[in-house]
Amino acid sequence: MRKVKEVLRLKWGCGLSNREIAVSLAIAPSTVWEYLRRAGAAGLAWPLPEALTEEQLEAALFAATAPSGGQARPLPDWPALHQELRRKGVTLVLLWQEYKAAHPDGYQYTQFCERYRQWVGALDVCLRQDYKAGEKLFVDWAGQTATGRDPAAGRERQAEIFVAVLGASNYTYVEATWTQGLPDWIGAHIRAFEAFGGVADLLVPDNLKAGVTAPNYYEPDLNPTYLELARHYGTAVVPARVRRPRDKAKVETGVQNVERQILAPLRHRTFFSLAELNQALRERVAEHNARPFQKLPGSRRSLFETLEKPALKPLPPTRYEFATWKKAQVHIDYHVEVEGHYYSVPYQLVRQKLDVRLTATTVECFHQGRRVAGHPRSFQKGRHTTTAEHMPRSHREYLAWTPERLVRWAAKSGPATAGVVKTILESRPHPLQGYRSCLGLMRLGKLYGPERQEAACARARAIGAVSYRSVESILKRGLDRLGLPEKAPPRPALEHTNVRGAQYYADAPTTLLKPKEECRC
Repeated sequence: MRKVKEVLRLKWGCGLSNREIAVSLAIAPSTVWEYLRRAGAAGLAWPLPEALTEEQLEAALFAATAPSGGQARPLPDWPALHQELRRKGVTLVLLWQEYKAAHPDGYQYTQFCERYRQWVGALDVCLRQDYKAGEKLFVDWAGQTATGRDPAAGRERQAEIFVAVLGASNYTYVEATWTQGLPDWIGAHIRAFEAFGGVADLLVPDNLKAGVTAPNYYEPDLNPTYLELARHYGTAVVPARVRRPRDKAKVETGVQNVERQILAPLRHRTFFSLAELNQALRERVAEHNARPFQKLPGSRRSLFETLEKPALKPLPPTRYEFATWKKAQVHIDYHVEVEGHYYSVPYQLVRQKLDVRLTATTVECFHQGRRVAGHPRSFQKGRHTTTAEHMPRSHREYLAWTPERLVRWAAKSGPATAGVVKTILESRPHPLQGYRSCLGLMRLGKLYGPERQEAACARARAIGAVSYRSVESILKRGLDRLGLPEKAPPRPALEHTNVRGAQYYADAPTTLLKPKEECRC
């Protein structure tokens, strides 16, 4: 309000000069002179009539601002101008230029902006902030819950209420979930995007754990899954500052409207499933979005359809697949442990820390942002999923050997070598336990040649020492170059009167073979 009455009091009542009045009221001397001139032109005198209000005084002094001819300047259509200002690229300068083109005798730019700000100041608090169409989507959980019956648990549970509000149109989406956990948080976002038919440029959440892992005033650390959701839908996440509710005033007001206009009317109803609760919420939200504004033309739905929806980004071709992230260190056997199961990664990454992405069907491993391994997800604890390409060459070659292949390799050197290999494999409880001995024989063949190896194996079989160490000792000592030891002739049967021989037992009566009777002494 102008200080007109005080200027007149100090001038006419106290007799101060124009400069002294200007210093006292902190206004320009020219302003004091202008007020006095207008008061004189209006025929006012001091003291002023007691019934004269400030508004009437200003109307009497400043009515001359209208153009000559007595006609008031045309006012812009402030509601339409306010709606246009929400479109991308539209400014007050552009709207004033259009206004002047239609009304050349209209207000100049300064008065135009001043009157617009006065009009905006009379609106509701929830509409004072200026948001461009399709710019921001505000998301949060309501403080109030709804009661529903969980068929799986067989009891009543409190359902959490997810609220999403578009900035320019105030168009609201509401959904009930059983928890505020990460799966429900991400799923509610996906269904909200699909209900809107598009995605806003920015997501403005609160600093809850499902959205922000580490809150920070300048650089908050976003949850990896939430960040991946934003990348999939081509949007960005700008969390509200900690303890700054005005950063998300839209959703704060939206939550209040949901609690008062949607949840409160449903407080006496009993819902026997989450689907039934969400159906009731959808009906109430549709009425809420269609309700006309009190001080603006149209409704949330009409603004959404004409202003906001065309400015939203289109949905991607595929729906986001929920995934969680964790960190895992590569063990010395080039496997990472994920929920009790072990998955292989390239052996060069042993002892490195990897980012692991888990979906319902896949497990992916990333090193410094680069995907290094992918496996079908397995829920068998304690088991291993291994890809041959992740193994060192020596490990792949070792596992490539089978008993049949080892025998075939040995047969190339000769029957004696094949016989030694076969005997070694058959002498172990499991053939795999004899692999190292057989591979050691292969190394001896490369070192001494197949002819000496065959001779050494023949000598080992002749002396009954079939093992890797025996063959190695024969080759080191050069015994393979000697002839095979001659077999000793069979020893003749021992003749003695006390030696009964095998025939005695064959001819003995069966009664002699019965066990001794128990002594009855």
